Amino acid sequence: MNSDVEELMPKLLPVDPCDPEDVDLSEPPRTPQEYLRQVQLEASLCPDVVVAQIDPKKIKKKQTVNISFTGCQAAPVGFSPSFRWQQQQVSNFSAIRQPELEDEEGWKKFCLGEDICCNTSPTAAGSEHPGLDYTKIGFPPFLSIVSRLNQATVSAVLEYLINWCEEKEFVPQLGRWLYALLGCLEKPLLPEAHSLIRQLARRCSQVRAGLESKEDEKLSALNLMICLVGRYFEQSDLADNE
Repeated sequence: MNSDVEELMPKLLPVDPCDPEDVDLSEPPRTPQEYLRQVQLEASLCPDVVVAQIDPKKIKKKQTVNISFTGCQAAPVGFSPSFRWQQQQVSNFSAIRQPELEDEEGWKKFCLGEDICCNTSPTAAGSEHPGLDYTKIGFPPFLSIVSRLNQATVSAVLEYLINWCEEKEFVPQLGRWLYALLGCLEKPLLPEAHSLIRQLARRCSQVRAGLESKEDEKLSALNLMICLVGRYFEQSDLADNE
């Protein structure tokens, strides 16, 4: 290694000077000093400048790379929400994004939405830009959400929603979440989960018995809950018989 390179690359490990002819690169080093000498010799044999041989014929002609440095397109006049509305949505989302395990009301609002839990109208006055607001209508059971729930959380949320079902109306959001949570239960069932799904099937049968028409949109969801508990989770005494 020439002196110019040595000035730019100070020695980090001491290496005793030796004759390059005494270093055999074909043999494995037997000591740390021999290893360092071999590394030093190999480095000295490398050229200071390496030029790659590129065949121009292999380079595709007219290669174009489009890189955009712009942000989002500006909304048309009157289409963008106010800054106050944006702040409120961020605040709402932050508050319910990760409810604590014991926070029953927080989980109900997360799954079912504030409109249902608080019994407020989706078109209440003052609801600026009422579009797709998950804090109002509830978060769907996205795979990215339910796949992160451990069995303790699955059982807890299932219990919270069954409690809701015992006291309130069976709504579409509730059916979607119950289905997703049943899909997360691991078999064999823990005693607590076993008791919960039986409670769910019994409650669904009660709601079904109170329907006035076979055309009611809730009927299919109720039948599905009872079917899964009775047939998939082998609670045959609760299953429907022809």
